[in-house]
Amino acid sequence: METPCTSQYTAANFKNGQSVRWCPGCGDHAILNTLHKAMAQLGIPPHKTAVISGIGCSSRLPYYMNTYGFHTIHGRAAAIATGFKVANPEMTVWQVSGDGDGLAIGGNHFIHAIRRNVDINMLLFNNKIYGLTKGQYSPTSDRGFVSKSSPYGTTEDPFIPAELAFGARGNFFARSIDVELKISEEVLVAAAKHDGASVVEILQNCVIFNNGIHNAITDREYRADRTIHLVHGEKMIFGKEKNRGLVRNGFLLKAVTIGEDGYTIDDVLVHDAHTPSNFLHQQLAMMDGTDLPLAIGVIRDVASPVYNEEIDHQVEEVRARKGFNSLREMILAGDHWTVK
Repeated sequence: METPCTSQYTAANFKNGQSVRWCPGCGDHAILNTLHKAMAQLGIPPHKTAVISGIGCSSRLPYYMNTYGFHTIHGRAAAIATGFKVANPEMTVWQVSGDGDGLAIGGNHFIHAIRRNVDINMLLFNNKIYGLTKGQYSPTSDRGFVSKSSPYGTTEDPFIPAELAFGARGNFFARSIDVELKISEEVLVAAAKHDGASVVEILQNCVIFNNGIHNAITDREYRADRTIHLVHGEKMIFGKEKNRGLVRNGFLLKAVTIGEDGYTIDDVLVHDAHTPSNFLHQQLAMMDGTDLPLAIGVIRDVASPVYNEEIDHQVEEVRARKGFNSLREMILAGDHWTVK
């Protein structure tokens, strides 16, 4: 990532004059606003920033950015973002997809961009529905979910985005909720500062076709008891009274009340987002808000060789060793012939 400037930008510098055409109340509005704020906090100029999307409601986002933008084709945002980053390594690249665009037709590109560790920031808006095409079930819809394309309920189990990211050997995974504005801004900034592929899943509400799908987690009445905000170096504490914590129970995690059953604050685990081992990171990412609270914040942030940087190094090494100064010289260096 390019070294940020001192903060000479505000969120307004990253907005353009387009009228935002999402439904009133859509969670995408909040995500757009936090992205503007995160970009201002990073201090990277708009002309050094590109936002690339596929197809879907979330994929309209580049229209509302005062940056370079690509509204591309269904499921191919990660592939195009990869090519753009390799060709323009000085640019900061954000890739925006919904759960349908990113995990169905775009699923292969999603996992391979993570596996390659391309330096792009992948934002996955997860509302568990196809919104733009009017309410079909998506790869993250729960088994039994009733929709226009599953009128009697789905007979499939969903993808869990975190599980896919870790299965693809991901080095950065964070999660937020559209209504958690400060946490969303926090994880977007952290994603941009990470060298390599970063995945940020944002649980987002579709007010038209899947309204309230995340209410069991997001409702103010019990959000504090069903989510945990993870911060590197801090105790894993949650709850309205901040009196609950995560401890080890053999190889598993357990939620306890501090001060009860012999558990003290010393038993509560400290979050280490930077440890190379991903076993605990996977356990944290897979918590779902039932027996254990849903983890939000930066769950994993580990350094690893970056694809586009490795490509640059390879090109320079081969150029120096072979003496190539152009593509034409490289082509003509091997066996060739002339047709007269």
